[in-house]
Amino acid sequence: MRYFVTAVIIILNFIIQSTFLHSIEIINVIPNTGIIIVVSFAFMRGEYEGSAVGFAIGILQDIFFGQYIGMNALLSMLTGYFCGKFYVDFFTENFLIPLLMTSVSTFVYGFVFYVLNILLFGYTDVLYFLSNIILPETAYTSLFSVFLYKLFYIINEKLEKRETVKRKLF
Repeated sequence: MRYFVTAVIIILNFIIQSTFLHSIEIINVIPNTGIIIVVSFAFMRGEYEGSAVGFAIGILQDIFFGQYIGMNALLSMLTGYFCGKFYVDFFTENFLIPLLMTSVSTFVYGFVFYVLNILLFGYTDVLYFLSNIILPETAYTSLFSVFLYKLFYIINEKLEKRETVKRKLF
């Protein structure tokens, strides 16, 4: 059941991010809900599930929107892995840690994406990309992460209750 729900969340995110979120863009920036999902799942379920969710989200983005197959998948998978390392260290009920992890992850993801995609093509205006793309996307994604993390936390709690009941049956 967990895999089915996770797959539905990933597919819904892909559809919403590629259609609806463009209608609420601010300063030509939309929130990166894929990073929010990766960080949320990694923080609630650990580095392996975070990596798997990150890879799935990233490969979808690569196939449909990317210039290269694998770059978003690799960045999202690494984000899920490193954020999942905090799985045992913090309580998942704390909403401040995922907010901070989402902010840092979005910033690092955007900066590495800039270095790998744009800097290699000769565009060296780092301050332009930092002030017009990376920082606004970080702020916008962080704002969205507050609401989405709560939703994913509730879904995770319901799934864990169901799994606990199911384990007691056998």
